Amino acid sequence: MSEKFKLVSPRAEVEIHLPDGRVLSGPRGARVGDFLSAIEHDSQLVGAVINGDLRELTFPVEMDARVKPVTMTMPDGTRIYRRSLTFLLEMVFADMYPQATLFIDHSVASGGYYCEVNGRKPLSESELGVLKVLMQKIVKDDLPFTRKEVPLKEAMAYFLSRGEDDKVQLLKYRRKPYLTLYSLNERMDYHHGYMAPSTGYLKWFDLAPTGDGFTLLYPNRKNPNELLPMPEYPKLLATFLQYGGWLEKLGISNVGALNEAIESGRGGEIVLVSEAFHEQRLAQIAGQVADQISRAHLILVSGPSSAGKTTFSRRLTVQLLALGISPFPLELDNYFLSRDQTPLGEDGKPDFEAIEALDLPLLADHLSKLIHGDAVQLPRYNFKTGLREAGEVIRLMHGQPIILEGIHGLDPRLIPESLSGEAFRIYISALTQLNLDRHNRVSTTDTRLLRRIVRDARERGYTAAQTISRWESVRRGEAKYIFPNQENADVMFNSALVYEMAALKSFAEPLLRQVQHGTPEFIEAKRLLAFLEWFVPLDVNLVPETSLMREFLGGSILKDFTVWKNR
Repeated sequence: MSEKFKLVSPRAEVEIHLPDGRVLSGPRGARVGDFLSAIEHDSQLVGAVINGDLRELTFPVEMDARVKPVTMTMPDGTRIYRRSLTFLLEMVFADMYPQATLFIDHSVASGGYYCEVNGRKPLSESELGVLKVLMQKIVKDDLPFTRKEVPLKEAMAYFLSRGEDDKVQLLKYRRKPYLTLYSLNERMDYHHGYMAPSTGYLKWFDLAPTGDGFTLLYPNRKNPNELLPMPEYPKLLATFLQYGGWLEKLGISNVGALNEAIESGRGGEIVLVSEAFHEQRLAQIAGQVADQISRAHLILVSGPSSAGKTTFSRRLTVQLLALGISPFPLELDNYFLSRDQTPLGEDGKPDFEAIEALDLPLLADHLSKLIHGDAVQLPRYNFKTGLREAGEVIRLMHGQPIILEGIHGLDPRLIPESLSGEAFRIYISALTQLNLDRHNRVSTTDTRLLRRIVRDARERGYTAAQTISRWESVRRGEAKYIFPNQENADVMFNSALVYEMAALKSFAEPLLRQVQHGTPEFIEAKRLLAFLEWFVPLDVNLVPETSLMREFLGGSILKDFTVWKNR
């Protein structure tokens, strides 16, 4: 052996190397949270990335490592905080109301989860006050969240003994032989992802009455140490509740029930009935447009990325044709500036979600000409080259309305003031209401991200890593340009389909597995893969060619659908 190299005993201390070049030294086996407590952070620390893997603050550091602190200003940090807060809420609620059931339903744009209670009347404001005080006491007591892995059969027996059949049904289709459970005092539950070390981390929350339920409020990433006022959102809430009613009619109340339906051969039925719900709602919206067609020369369709705006617009066109109205669908994406002219966001990267990324003067000129019966050569944006190309020349028929779809459809800056009174506004999003179980919700954001990963790979040539890397910019644009305007819509359409994760699974998983370990996108890819594990795959041949899902899966009969005529 070379004199330069020799066997030695392990050092008593190890080093962790931070992204900014600083190095911390401490006892081997100490928790990473103890290491990181020696330095200041921009907001509360809730986790860490160790050698490219997301870890809890209780993770022991056994050897020298590269460590990135995870705070509440980061996506993974917010998820850890909200997940832990949800666990605290369900534990206290179960102690207060053992005969009732708490459901964590959907997120609220300002920062919160809408919750419902079954088995008793809705909680009053005073009851919510008592619940909040008890939660605050446990936060002050700083009780630990204890993590342990148990055999799957043991976990199922535990939930069965508590009457939590939705969790038992979900676990029936789990492939791994174990389950990670967290406990607070003597009560345990499963949560999809990591937790904070203890209740003392959960300092910022509130409970607010909302409709027939209440909202668990938490901080957002930009304001990690405060709660924002909760706006009224009656139209969005009604849309969520309508979808929940559809799920009840289908008999699919959670992912376990969906898996059971697919495994029992009911996949075709689930698809057909889900599509019928969409068609029914489309017909209702078309009827509302027809009632106002004398003023509605512009039908504006807005919604976040991968909501399905393009297919919705074309299916709405078909419904309007059945009513004798022949609209022309105009896609806002074709009015993107060339990629080298795209404005930069705060991170210095191209901000494709900014309204300034559109050629607004050209759009205004084209709208005015089209409404007045002039011929216009439309642009066509090439997403692979990042350049705008010449499209088809069109002239609209007299009285033919325009369907204009894109994320900025409800932004008042999009169209000239002279046309604002002639617009009928529609908001569309994938407002997922099907959750893993009563306490583990399926994020509407995750639904749209998986849709986009699959579509981007096929149509834009992007890898899953590229789509994930752009997603934060997309979300910033949505928070800035879309969500604040959603209640201004005349109607809302929920593009979520109960079966879609089961259909996307076989397309998304191979793409996510290609994301390399050690890259910034790997942690997100790993999280999404773990999420998809809960779903039994669905035969995509069951999905109709007219389905909104075909916009993402491919094979849509509506892809090149047009109804205009040159004159």
